[in-house]
Amino acid sequence: MHFSRTFKSTVALGATAGLMALGLGTASAHVEATPTETAAGSYSLVTFSVGHGCKGSPTTSVKITLPEELNSVTPTVNPNWTISESTEKFTTPKTLADGSKITARTSAVTYTAQTPLDPHQRDTFTLSLKVPNTAGKTLYFPALQTCEKGSTDWKDVPAAGAAEDSVSNPAPSLTVTAATAASGHGSHGTTADGSSSNTASADIGSAGNGGAAWPAWLGLGAGLAGLVLGGVAFLRTSRRPSAK
Repeated sequence: MHFSRTFKSTVALGATAGLMALGLGTASAHVEATPTETAAGSYSLVTFSVGHGCKGSPTTSVKITLPEELNSVTPTVNPNWTISESTEKFTTPKTLADGSKITARTSAVTYTAQTPLDPHQRDTFTLSLKVPNTAGKTLYFPALQTCEKGSTDWKDVPAAGAAEDSVSNPAPSLTVTAATAASGHGSHGTTADGSSSNTASADIGSAGNGGAAWPAWLGLGAGLAGLVLGGVAFLRTSRRPSAK
């Protein structure tokens, strides 16, 4: 009986710790950008995930503003959304690295819902882009989420050296890393060794998706720890001399 009570109590403690870990992960999650590739000069897929509406109101559109370092992107089609692009014209032509000049760039991409997205459901928007040759620089993609009632503007940029949690509505971001041998047209969705890289997402106000998978692993680890402690308690109990 002593073993049974000890084992059940320990397992319950481990399970509770796991659920608490999951809860903390959900509460702290917001916009996180983790593209398929970050190397300067490489091609990358950046996925923006809408995890919920605006205080319970369905989402009607998502406008993703591009950092000035980008001149163009290729939006991925989403059947429930109409895609439109905003253009910024230059007063003076911009000279590119290859010597060519452009007079305008794509400044934003807007996805407009044909049917408003239920506030308790999620959807994703993927942009294909070439990472600029600005190793060490963090690029921000402000995302305006408009709903039937209200909106949320994910545009806040933390102060230099500050954590992302220091702002209320952090903008999705991408930190450019040093160029690799695989950078260029041949590196679509691949790593430096040529293997496929994992597609991740920029989660807009959500934790129940790939952008916040770590809480699930943390909860599982806590649960397993509870089982181990229960086993130790059993061994200790079985070694005690029985009462006469």
